[in-house]
Amino acid sequence: MVWYDGSMTNQEIAKIFRNVAAAYAIIDEKKHYFQMLAYQKAADVIQNSASQMDDLVKNGELTGFSGIGSGLKEHIEELIKKGKSSHLDSILSKVPASVFPLLEIPSIGPKKAYKLVTALKLNDPKKVIDQLEEKAKEGKITKLETFGEKSQSDILRAIEEFRKGAGKTTRMLLPMAFEISQQLITYLKKSPHVVEVNTMGSLRRRSPTVGDLDIAVATKNKDAVLDYFTKYPNKMRVIEKGTNTSSIITSSGTQVDLMTVPVENYGNLIQHFTGGKHHNVHLREVALRKGFSISEYGAKHKIKGKEEILKFTDEKKVYETLGMEYIPPELREDRGEIELALAHKLPKLIEEKDIKGDFHIHTSYPIEPSHDMGLNSMQEMLDKAKSLKYEYLAFSDHNPSQSQHTKEQVFNILKRRREKIEQLKKSNKSVRVISMLEVDILPNGKLAIDDKCFEYLDAVIVSIHSVFKMDKEKMTERIIKGLSHPKAKILAHPTGRLLGKRAGYEINLDKIIEFAKKNKKALEINAWPERSDLPDDLIKKVVEAGVMLTIDTDSHAKDHMDLMKYGVWQARRGFATKHDILNAKSYNEVAEFLEIK
Repeated sequence: MVWYDGSMTNQEIAKIFRNVAAAYAIIDEKKHYFQMLAYQKAADVIQNSASQMDDLVKNGELTGFSGIGSGLKEHIEELIKKGKSSHLDSILSKVPASVFPLLEIPSIGPKKAYKLVTALKLNDPKKVIDQLEEKAKEGKITKLETFGEKSQSDILRAIEEFRKGAGKTTRMLLPMAFEISQQLITYLKKSPHVVEVNTMGSLRRRSPTVGDLDIAVATKNKDAVLDYFTKYPNKMRVIEKGTNTSSIITSSGTQVDLMTVPVENYGNLIQHFTGGKHHNVHLREVALRKGFSISEYGAKHKIKGKEEILKFTDEKKVYETLGMEYIPPELREDRGEIELALAHKLPKLIEEKDIKGDFHIHTSYPIEPSHDMGLNSMQEMLDKAKSLKYEYLAFSDHNPSQSQHTKEQVFNILKRRREKIEQLKKSNKSVRVISMLEVDILPNGKLAIDDKCFEYLDAVIVSIHSVFKMDKEKMTERIIKGLSHPKAKILAHPTGRLLGKRAGYEINLDKIIEFAKKNKKALEINAWPERSDLPDDLIKKVVEAGVMLTIDTDSHAKDHMDLMKYGVWQARRGFATKHDILNAKSYNEVAEFLEIK
């Protein structure tokens, strides 16, 4: 087999799969509904995976990758090996190629794109956006059936927003989406006509990245709410104001869609629009087996031959009606939560109130580190920990730079640092202090400090900060060797991913899990939003293996410690309970795990 010369990234494969799903929607959405759904799901899995499909195929490991069907895996293999797939090409060839670039533009879906391309004869995929803009400026779109002046104006504005990076195609990190939504919800709650309000979709599921924001409002006066919403002071413009829904672009360039609903079926609405597509499809199948048809309007069934629609103010009633436990929003991705809810065996997920400390804290102590220092002093970080009601806090500054110091100089720096920490222990009785360090695992697997330095450390976090492009097995061996040191207790940000910037390095997580289980090591859930590492699907794997996890903020300033909620949300998405999280345990239990003497 001759390999395709250029590597194909996860993003590129996911984009091809989304285009195939769009093609099925255009060809015959009803007939190909389940194929369309399968490609959309696979695209999501691939895009969010910490593993590169290219590496999995080349190492013969794609068959063991979960979340994608065997048929689709064959197409991935063909894409990687040849740079194309004959089957996928045969589907895509049924739709003009110039349709697909238009799908990147806010408010343009597959069928609208197809109609524009065919009616206006836009045949060049490389120039189709420019050509569409030109046709709109010439007034050609208004002459098309079902289009008009407003549609033409909306398309021009959507193209302008697309060029600026605004709208539905722009995904943002969870904290930004959360902050925008909270500001809007605070504003909406000031209206006397808003009875209940909540987010929906990927934001409510606490996905690490979010596209457009969906908000639901229960009201007895929808017109007043929609009018109030469209007057939001922090908007860029109103996209559309309908009879039950409205959409705006905020000043940050984010699209927000508001849906109003009568109070009596608010629960039906937020349940329907919170779950991921695959959760909702699976739930509808369960409902049909039990004689119900569920939607945002209610749960429809027949009693004595008469059709009745059950409407619920509380979404928990939807699950109860189907004989299920209530499924927390974070779990609604169709990864086994429906089966567990039917059996009444859902785990009691970790909560922010369960957290008793943080192991990954960087300070301004002059350790002359290999990487960036923190902004606040140890005492300031301890004061913040006290305000959070933590029992303990570990200082885990980066190890001193190897290139800038001799071994003896590093030893003396750590000795002075330990003396400082001992002073803090005496003056801070409410928060227990743990002397740790974040130590680089070098490419050969050795740790970046000399063995005698460990006498000044209670334990260490180990991590990869250099030479990311290593063979998967060599990287795994590197990590295991570094984690083998008796004082190495936690593997920080295990995949090394940076959302939107870096996919992460390849590791054999099964081997690392096996090693961690045998040797009493923990894997970190790094709450820093750009990392969100481990990914949620891998957290679930670690939880199922019975290996301990930590949730750490990787704080470089005292205010960063407030990011803990993002790590907790990520842990919840991975089915973690407080029993799976080391820093949800008491200091004595932590001291035993870390072997603090």
